[in-house]
Amino acid sequence: MAEVTASLVKELREKTGAGMMDCKRALGETSGDMEAAVDWLRKKGLAAAAKKAGRVAAEGLIGAATRTEVGALVEVNSETDFVARNELFQSFVRTVAGLVISGSGDIEALKDTPYPGTGRTVAEELTELVGRIGENLVLRRAARLVVERGVVASYVHNSLAPGLGKIGVLVALESEASGEALATLGRQLAMHVAAANPLYLDQSSVPAAALDRERAVLREQAGGSGKSEEIVARMVEGRLRKFYEEAVLLDQVFVIDGETRVSKIVETMAKQAGAPIRIAGFVRLALGEGVEKPPSDFAAEVGATLKT
Repeated sequence: MAEVTASLVKELREKTGAGMMDCKRALGETSGDMEAAVDWLRKKGLAAAAKKAGRVAAEGLIGAATRTEVGALVEVNSETDFVARNELFQSFVRTVAGLVISGSGDIEALKDTPYPGTGRTVAEELTELVGRIGENLVLRRAARLVVERGVVASYVHNSLAPGLGKIGVLVALESEASGEALATLGRQLAMHVAAANPLYLDQSSVPAAALDRERAVLREQAGGSGKSEEIVARMVEGRLRKFYEEAVLLDQVFVIDGETRVSKIVETMAKQAGAPIRIAGFVRLALGEGVEKPPSDFAAEVGATLKT
């Protein structure tokens, strides 16, 4: 029997695109015979992953998981929306979201994390899943929020199953307060973030470059009014308040009541709870945002699905 060396495993991986552990297993099963190992992987459906890797994957699921003071989001993309309803895919997304809870949120570290009960890493398990499902799958993003005291709440919009959907939000609340009221506020704020899509937590977190760019646009718009420079400056600052109301979470109108600023909602809840409450951070992931999608051909998607 030929020795299964690291160089053999690397060569097989480059040939097939299969995971490292799968390549090692294939070489072990075939006594180190490279061509037989390729066939072994093909029979298992693992070698197909390499051929699918270049396809655009902008569908899939956002997964959310929370554990009181820790919350996690993960985005796993697929080529078609059909896969989001696949139980194997849903189980993978749910499991990986759980792994982020105990990890760091770093996507590369996540890929190297052992996948429970398989002897494979998360990346290798994803490769295995590509072979079984027949589509390119991409572990794209992960996020994690932690507070020392308080709660990290989550909300998933367009949910297909518990903790799985098209938009995922985490909101971290720091507070000595406890109980259902804090968790309810966190969930309501997460729902607000899903709907209102704020870019920043508070005015101090808006980058100077973003403010300068906004001021330049507003100054250009106000410059054609024929007003004096002093009046134009006041107009710009007035319109800048509108920018804050649209882009800054604490300045937005709470979508649930449609009239109160988010900052006031938090202040009122803190008084009721008898302890200060601070929004420590938030994360919002929308499925496929930033991915350039090819023109959709629904009939072709159906046909391709039936052939797999």
